[in-house]
Amino acid sequence: MKGKLIIFSAPSGSGKTTIVHHLLNTNANLGFSISACTRDRRGRDEQNGKDYYFLTPEEFKQKIDANEFVEWEEVYVGAFYGTLKAEIQRLWDSGKHVLFDVDVQGGLKLKEYYGDQALSVFVKVPDEETLRQRLIGRGTETEDSLSKRLFKVHFEMSFQDRFDVVLVNDELEESFLKAQKLIDDFIQHDIVPPKATVI
Repeated sequence: MKGKLIIFSAPSGSGKTTIVHHLLNTNANLGFSISACTRDRRGRDEQNGKDYYFLTPEEFKQKIDANEFVEWEEVYVGAFYGTLKAEIQRLWDSGKHVLFDVDVQGGLKLKEYYGDQALSVFVKVPDEETLRQRLIGRGTETEDSLSKRLFKVHFEMSFQDRFDVVLVNDELEESFLKAQKLIDDFIQHDIVPPKATVI
């Protein structure tokens, strides 16, 4: 089997992670790509090799120098996140296609690296007010953090035309069906919609 990659990227609050979890729970042939990062574990629940590969900044930089990442970025000063080539190979070796839940920049880098072997999907909400309400509904945002997050959303939205598909997440159940069809068409028939197709 030639392994494929399905990349889901989105601004915060668009529902991307919910869609990815649903796909993982309903498709035995998909495996989730675990990212590497330099942040501390959050509580006792997070496990190395399950939630993230937790590395020190020094270890992360050594892997950068050794060209072990497909993509990586320094999100904040000293806070690195990235996708290890070995992680993708691990999933392919287990007979699975690779499913990604990554930020917009990471998604574009993965698509650029793997080309036709990857399907890139940009998830967005119908309008900014919907997104604003979703972010407020999380109960984790201050006015200041909400403002910063919405500013970042505007920036990330400017990249949607560079993805293969723009999935408008209005009704969640419908979005699940759309995402499933995209994956089935891509894995079974090599169908990649024309660039920036909106569904």
